[in-house]
Amino acid sequence: MTAIVTCKNLTKRYSKKEALSGVNLTLESGRIIGLLGPNGSGKTTLLKLINDLLVPTSGELQILGMNPGAETKAIVSYLPERSYLGDWMHVKDALRFFQDFYEDFDYNRAVNMLKTLNISPQDKIKSMSKGTKEKLQLILVMSRRARLYCLDEPIAGVDPAARDYILSTIINNYDEQATILISTHLIADVENILDDVIFIQNGKIRLHQDVDEIRESQNTSIDHLFREVFKC
Repeated sequence: MTAIVTCKNLTKRYSKKEALSGVNLTLESGRIIGLLGPNGSGKTTLLKLINDLLVPTSGELQILGMNPGAETKAIVSYLPERSYLGDWMHVKDALRFFQDFYEDFDYNRAVNMLKTLNISPQDKIKSMSKGTKEKLQLILVMSRRARLYCLDEPIAGVDPAARDYILSTIINNYDEQATILISTHLIADVENILDDVIFIQNGKIRLHQDVDEIRESQNTSIDHLFREVFKC
């Protein structure tokens, strides 16, 4: 397999607080990976570093051998925890924005997914429910033909039916050679789609392992192991 993300002694410090501390990590292509940890563990910091929204304090992070920058943004599709779509926008404006900004954006794929939800390009984002906004933003992100998808809490704050749709959208709309990195605290909802898990706490990697290997060796679910490790 090809290493799509490589971290070597990666550290990010905010003033005196270390959000990430000497992280060594390799993410392989063609995997759906859960980035799991308590609040404040460093999950969002890692995703922002991958997406060139933060600069490491020390250490190294590379994506397909490249430092984060314009070249890597062209192959990494990022879903932040908070919406960045303006309330003034209509759905058609969001589609046009992605089409203009990302060469790998598949407009027809996005439109077809919107149709399945009865979302019209004329709909105004301001009038949408939180769950519908979450679905729209995920559709935009997953309609790119990216090599790496970074999804920060994609199912937080939405109802169970919306979660099912979001998860099916994730697994049915990415190239099998691509990698999906999902940050979430809702482990029970996502563990059935994961190939690997990363447990992170206080900016340090506690575990990085194949999900099937964990189930065979530990004879337990990922959700239960998470609760044991972090004493939830």
